[in-house]
Amino acid sequence: MGHDGGAPVLSDASRELRSCMGRGPVRGSEGYTILQMVVTLAVVSVLASFALPSSVIALRNYRLMAAVSAATGAITATRYQAIMHAYPYNITFSTNGTYQVASEAPPATTFTNLGSSVPLSGNGDVTINQTTTLQFNANGTVSATAGGLSFTMTNLNNKVYTITVTGVGDVTSN
Repeated sequence: MGHDGGAPVLSDASRELRSCMGRGPVRGSEGYTILQMVVTLAVVSVLASFALPSSVIALRNYRLMAAVSAATGAITATRYQAIMHAYPYNITFSTNGTYQVASEAPPATTFTNLGSSVPLSGNGDVTINQTTTLQFNANGTVSATAGGLSFTMTNLNNKVYTITVTGVGDVTSN
């Protein structure tokens, strides 16, 4: 209480302490200045410009690995179809990054496409070095009727994977 019995007297130090502890109004806390916002935005933009190229490279490499996985899976599945149905199947990989499966179901003497061609990558950023057709026989053996038993897949970063199929249908990629 004050000396006259009225309201307590607060010193300047007490007022400052109450203000710092959130018990009173803090001057200058209405918001951020335009300069603070511009500087913050500039710093964030610079940091994002460093992160974006590496993100794009990582995304392209991921798409290539997914395309390689899809190709090896399609080769294996086509071989299994030939064994299961006991007649020849083939799979053709095109340079535009798609593949097409076909079969020669008896009594046919030529291969007939099954469905339409399938893209290996949604963006089309994966290419194949040569058109390759692998033919699978009912006993599981494989031969190349176009291209070879190996082909490469490349992305826009020039990262390359080689897919190799052995004569008995084993598939490897590296």
